[in-house]
Amino acid sequence: MCYYNRLIKLILPLFFIQIIMAETENSSTLKRLQSRYRLVVMNDDTYEEVITFRLSRLSVYIALSTIFVLLVSLTVALLVLTPLKYYIPGYGNNNNRVELQALKMRTDSLEQVITYKDQYLDNIKKVLGADMQPVDTTSLKVQKPEISND
Repeated sequence: MCYYNRLIKLILPLFFIQIIMAETENSSTLKRLQSRYRLVVMNDDTYEEVITFRLSRLSVYIALSTIFVLLVSLTVALLVLTPLKYYIPGYGNNNNRVELQALKMRTDSLEQVITYKDQYLDNIKKVLGADMQPVDTTSLKVQKPEISND
């Protein structure tokens, strides 16, 4: 029991030190984000202050994030709600899609007609003998009939 008490007395302060260090790291980060800075815009010729801003890093992050979200939403709204969307590749109006489908069907049927006509002309050439080659009947192997003993 005495051994465990010594061990706890040694380990417990180390544990608290780690917790305190973690809290100071978090608080230092939060403190750094909330610390205030002054931004001064001055006239270069007269060194007169034109405008002064009191800023923190957190406020700058929030302002930049807000501007980014607004620009993205404005761009999306501009593309979705205006005729600019028709200039996006792959996006078209419904009339163009219907015309494209009709042209595809017509092209497919024309290709099918061409293949049928090519087959027809090939068959006519074969019948007329333009493409006939003599067949050598001496090299044909004919199987001998088997006689069954039934």
